[in-house]
Amino acid sequence: MLEFLESLNPQQREAVIETEGPLLILAGAGSGKTRVITFRIAYLIAERGVSPHNILAVTFTNKAAQEMRNRVEQLLKGRMMGSAPLISTFHSLCVRILRQEIEKLQEGYTRSFTIYDQDDSVRLVKACIKDLGYDEKQLGQRAVQGAISSAKNRGEDADSYAARVEY
Repeated sequence: MLEFLESLNPQQREAVIETEGPLLILAGAGSGKTRVITFRIAYLIAERGVSPHNILAVTFTNKAAQEMRNRVEQLLKGRMMGSAPLISTFHSLCVRILRQEIEKLQEGYTRSFTIYDQDDSVRLVKACIKDLGYDEKQLGQRAVQGAISSAKNRGEDADSYAARVEY
């Protein structure tokens, strides 16, 4: 397995073999970040005997996560593993954690929650404006979404927001 280290530059090699603690790779586009991370995962499993289920790699896009999974699989081809490392996007990792732990919030949430994307949110706000009898031209959905977002960022719930807003 160590023969792949020869294809890395000194900085990349150091990031792969220095395995104590977490790793943050901060570098420009095309500098080999994904390569270093995938090689480090393979190194941890093959050379250091780390169980794959103890490894977490987080990236921004589904495409990048799939690319990393493929590269790790290729590097460890033929090796028997009971599980695969968790290579995920920030969003899918957070959803996974929420689905596993949501009941601990003790607020009546269930694992079958739905996450709305931007289009879903726009449709919902538009429907609410209409259902409440407001004129969509005077109370635009973007303004409503902005007000909701600002209130959430301030940590306000519906009651505290309603208490300070003029009707």
